[in-house]
Amino acid sequence: MLDVCLLGAGGTMPLPGRWLTSLVLRVNGRSLLIDAGEGTQIAAREAGCSFKNLDTICLTHLHADHTAGLPGLLLTMGNMDRTEPVTVIGPKGTRRLLEAVKVIAPELVFPVWVMELEPNTVQTIPLGDWEITAFPVNHTVPCFGYQAAVPRAGKFDPQKAIALNIPKPLWRHLQAGETVEGFTPDQVLGPPRQGIKLVYSTDTRPAKELYKCAANADLLICEGMYGEPDKVAKAKETCHMTFREAAKTALRSEVKELWLTHFSPSLSRPEDYLEDARSIFPNTSLGKSGRRVTLHFPD
Repeated sequence: MLDVCLLGAGGTMPLPGRWLTSLVLRVNGRSLLIDAGEGTQIAAREAGCSFKNLDTICLTHLHADHTAGLPGLLLTMGNMDRTEPVTVIGPKGTRRLLEAVKVIAPELVFPVWVMELEPNTVQTIPLGDWEITAFPVNHTVPCFGYQAAVPRAGKFDPQKAIALNIPKPLWRHLQAGETVEGFTPDQVLGPPRQGIKLVYSTDTRPAKELYKCAANADLLICEGMYGEPDKVAKAKETCHMTFREAAKTALRSEVKELWLTHFSPSLSRPEDYLEDARSIFPNTSLGKSGRRVTLHFPD
């Protein structure tokens, strides 16, 4: 299963009751954070999310509303007596950003590893039990969306295990994907089953890689900077999306569910425009600070 917590749904600046958009994902006790704008730590505390087991931080791009909370977050993690490394993944310039962070956070007591993504390239990064895929989107600066995928092994076939004279105590290891005493999982498992897929993308116009990576996702968390019909030109000018454009993206990609996020500070009542998006993609809802869901493997 994949635990999901959207820490906020705002863009540009935090507002009372609306923290900047940031996402925590959790699989088998390990956490990943996407974006860390101003106020991320407070949003996480309000949502009951801990960064104790945070291994990886992914940055969509280097604008301040997605990165300004990083120095304080890393310092807090250091104050928790952390010694394990943290990996920070982001576009070109991320390494320079982390060097700047060290100016005001020189006393970090754990290693920070940096992985800079290649421009205009889809890249998959394995994370043990799951993987993330970074894909380029269309913004005013280099920017990436992220797909999180939790694979599911094939169904265990006890008849195959019996035919191979595999002792029963070894079965659970093979089911878990382990090779044990010369036996391999592929000898007793069927073809891989459908896993879990989530896609998170902000600060973009509609983009072909977004359509492709979001295809058939269980959940798409996508920016809807503007809800108002008269803001289409503004969205194009600033390389953002409207509610309707996000809904069309969800429809085209055949996702199961859409959460809108990254609302403009000028969008004081996003609920006023929700039905317009639902007229295009009915299973659309609004992101909000602390919104949670647990995604399970299909039956």
